[in-house]
Amino acid sequence: MKLRIATYNMHKGVSAFGRQARIHGMKEAIASLNADLVFLQEVQGQHDIHAKRHPSWPVTGQHEFLAGDSHHVAYGMNAVYEHGHHGNALLSRYPINSHVNHDVSDHAYEQRGILHAVVHMAGANVHCFVIHLGLFAASRRRQVQALIDTIIRDTPANAPLIIAGDFNDWNQRLSASLYQHLGVVEAFDLIGKQQPGSFFRRGLGDIFLPPRMMHARTFPAGFPCLSLDRVYIRGFQLEEVSVLKGAPWNTLSDHVPIMANLELLLPPSTLSDT
Repeated sequence: MKLRIATYNMHKGVSAFGRQARIHGMKEAIASLNADLVFLQEVQGQHDIHAKRHPSWPVTGQHEFLAGDSHHVAYGMNAVYEHGHHGNALLSRYPINSHVNHDVSDHAYEQRGILHAVVHMAGANVHCFVIHLGLFAASRRRQVQALIDTIIRDTPANAPLIIAGDFNDWNQRLSASLYQHLGVVEAFDLIGKQQPGSFFRRGLGDIFLPPRMMHARTFPAGFPCLSLDRVYIRGFQLEEVSVLKGAPWNTLSDHVPIMANLELLLPPSTLSDT
């Protein structure tokens, strides 16, 4: 079974300081991907100030607005404040059997969560995890360990798995633990095994760090030089993966998306457990 996925930190659908609403442009751009699964971070579930400031602001949460009539949606609320809240979301062309949001906030100044959604497709249950990790290295290490513990506890060992989102892991320290404990592989590392030394995958981490797994550069959108966003897979064959640079993506958010084409490998008879 073929599957197209994308991951995107959408910067709450607004420009810096909220001066311009970009959510309508984002909806059009995301729809143009024709993706079966879209892993979204910094999704504004509610923002009363933006709603008053921008006449075209959606009357529903951004996750519902982006899903429209074509996709199912799961939303995990992470940061809550007086005028609204934001978090992670998954848009899915296929039914979402269940979803749960795990609070992995490491301190009082950052509210972070892991959204786990089980998507049913072609007789298979695919476990999807939408990630947005913290800004501090120690926090990210603890949050990745929480992710590993959650997956080992809640996901069958032979189930197909997709972990995607903004890892804020600019120095690329986190992949080894995920590889070791979960049996996943990062999409651009798979490409790297076919194209060693590709400059496209190299980031500022190369300047300061010894050679290691090199992931895609996705931040900042105008000139991507840091490797923050990732797609990890298990039970899939990677057919193609790319960073969506240039227009319109370089003006919609501070990140650019990653898009990947996958093929489900494991037979559905082994994948029915949730």
